[in-house]
Amino acid sequence: MKSRRIIFVTFIISTIWCVKAIDMSRYPIIPRPVELIPMSGEFEINNKTIIRYDDKSTEMVYVIDALKNAVENVAGFILKEAPAKNRKNIISFVKDASVIQLEGYNLNINRNGIYVKYKTANGVFNAVQTIRQLIPTKDIISGKILIPSVQIKDSPMLSYRGYMMDVARHFFPISHLKKTIDMMAFYKLNVFHIHLSDDQGWRFESKKYPKLQEIAAWRSETQNSYHKDIPRTFDGIKHGGYYSQNELKELVQYAKERFIRIIPEIDIPGHSQAILAAYPQYGCIDSTYNVSTVWGVHDNILCPKEETFSFLQDIFDELIDVFPDKYIHIGGDEVPKRRWKESLFCQELIAKNNLKDEHGLQSYFIHRIEKYLNGKGRDIIGWDEILEGGLAPNATVMSWRGEKGGIEAAKQKHNVIMTPSEYMYVNFYNSPLKNKVEPLALSNVLTIEKVYDYSVFPKELSHDESKYIIGLQACLWTEYCKTVEHAESLTYPRLCAMAECAWTPQELKNYDNFYSRLVLNIKHFELWNINYSKLFLKNK
Repeated sequence: MKSRRIIFVTFIISTIWCVKAIDMSRYPIIPRPVELIPMSGEFEINNKTIIRYDDKSTEMVYVIDALKNAVENVAGFILKEAPAKNRKNIISFVKDASVIQLEGYNLNINRNGIYVKYKTANGVFNAVQTIRQLIPTKDIISGKILIPSVQIKDSPMLSYRGYMMDVARHFFPISHLKKTIDMMAFYKLNVFHIHLSDDQGWRFESKKYPKLQEIAAWRSETQNSYHKDIPRTFDGIKHGGYYSQNELKELVQYAKERFIRIIPEIDIPGHSQAILAAYPQYGCIDSTYNVSTVWGVHDNILCPKEETFSFLQDIFDELIDVFPDKYIHIGGDEVPKRRWKESLFCQELIAKNNLKDEHGLQSYFIHRIEKYLNGKGRDIIGWDEILEGGLAPNATVMSWRGEKGGIEAAKQKHNVIMTPSEYMYVNFYNSPLKNKVEPLALSNVLTIEKVYDYSVFPKELSHDESKYIIGLQACLWTEYCKTVEHAESLTYPRLCAMAECAWTPQELKNYDNFYSRLVLNIKHFELWNINYSKLFLKNK
């Protein structure tokens, strides 16, 4: 009976935290922790506070350095490491078997100190992000930081919490990718999906096929109107660029230190006109191709010839050498079949392999690539079109055309990452006012409330089928996004809403509660010079 009473009291306390706006100023944490019990009082971090931790692994040392840097940036002093003679004025990190989840942590802040229990360094890293979000962004008193007392038990709902950036349509500098990784880490996202190729550009240095960076990485100009607008208009400015393998290896390490995986995408067999501009022999027609200057879906796709597969295997070998993650994203979306229908070679290949039609040929193409990558110890992710003609045996499906593809894949017992465009494509306008208050963007509207209201587990799936939904991802496509400033205004703060959808159980979500935390949390954006959109504010 006593234990039930304790549980009930804890529930009441948590409920009070949910509904009283006054408490939001004390705990502006995003994503919302799974369990949070408000406590009275504060802990004062000052220049005599010490840090204690026993794990001296490289990962752990980086995490501790991240906390030291956060304190130094705000208060101007460096926290010292020293054996603790007592349990006061201390920040303590202790491994504890009671913390079961790999990314989970228990955090206790009281007048004497900050105490973190964890299972892995990743869990410590997540705890540090929570502490960082509790550090005031201003009003530091005489070099002292006051952190509100609280008890938190926390772990993520989903193991894959991602953000995709399209650097093929518009090229962005490595410095912006690093800044993006920093922001992802702050909000406990853990997968950066980088879209490296499309009809309008190629961004990965190939040592074996140098024309990819010499030709495919550059277009003569860019359409600066909607892709269906007639007449089309162009800016007349050459655009392009690519990342060297060394730059990308450094980026992978940078992300790893922040417990973020990087998944590269080479989009095939469609969206490949830039590849064909450099190596036209891999197309289905004898033609000269150009890196596309217009948006939309293009007929020019890769032809499933043996030399095409040899080329792709070489490219994936180079990609594997740079990106150590178990996943390689192979695209597979928006593959017009016109060139294959008109190709005698393709029709003979369909007949030779007893394929039903061109959709069967697409499945054959994806199966070939998957088999090769599986042999290299990698698994593939593809957009939900890879379901057409039959799903490759070990493929993970990224469901973007609504939830239908994800539901179908989960029922077939394939892992699924949800990214339905209606809720997760942040290249849409922030506000119904559209281009009256924002730069040109894709014509749809996606408010932050709509992002936040998304529930990742479709009702059509049973409990057992829902286990195949392993992740959620926001996507920034950059046809109409040319600058870092525009990319930031499209991404933030909608990415914060997505982060909470991926971390926090649906039953704990409440938009008003989230909004109250967000208006305080975004003060960190101002410190980091993030050009976030203010259109979500209620007084706008």
